[in-house]
Amino acid sequence: MTSPPRPDDAHPYLRAASTGIRHHARALAEQTAEPRAVVDRVHLDVLHAHLTALHQLLDRLADSARPPHPAAGRHLATAHTRLWQAATAVHDAFHLMPTARQGADGAECRPERLPEGPPVLTICQRHLAAGHAVRRRTTPTDLKGPPHGHTIHHTA
Repeated sequence: MTSPPRPDDAHPYLRAASTGIRHHARALAEQTAEPRAVVDRVHLDVLHAHLTALHQLLDRLADSARPPHPAAGRHLATAHTRLWQAATAVHDAFHLMPTARQGADGAECRPERLPEGPPVLTICQRHLAAGHAVRRRTTPTDLKGPPHGHTIHHTA
């Protein structure tokens, strides 16, 4: 029988991903020479990949927490919905960023046209796949505005 992992050994890949995101945020904060060059479509594509991966993880955690801990499961479900809202906003922002061919003139992508290939095709396919999973469990009303119509209260 194995003992449970120590907190500092638990979930090493998740810890590494969090460390990478913190490092990236610090690096962006230090870039002051060209702030406009910080955000581009590839950047948003990678961020969207992180958000959808976290979304899947929260979905699984909420499912496993609900039977033994219903209140915790509800909070995780709320986080799940809010994370989907964030992923949707990043996907929408991606489509408003100029493409490489458009240059930096601010002309927006036309999402009603078929994507021309990566990264457009990649982010749209990922978002569509995640959207199918969301619609199986969530109503359109739940996805608009504050999830579940309540705020999270913490107890000491």
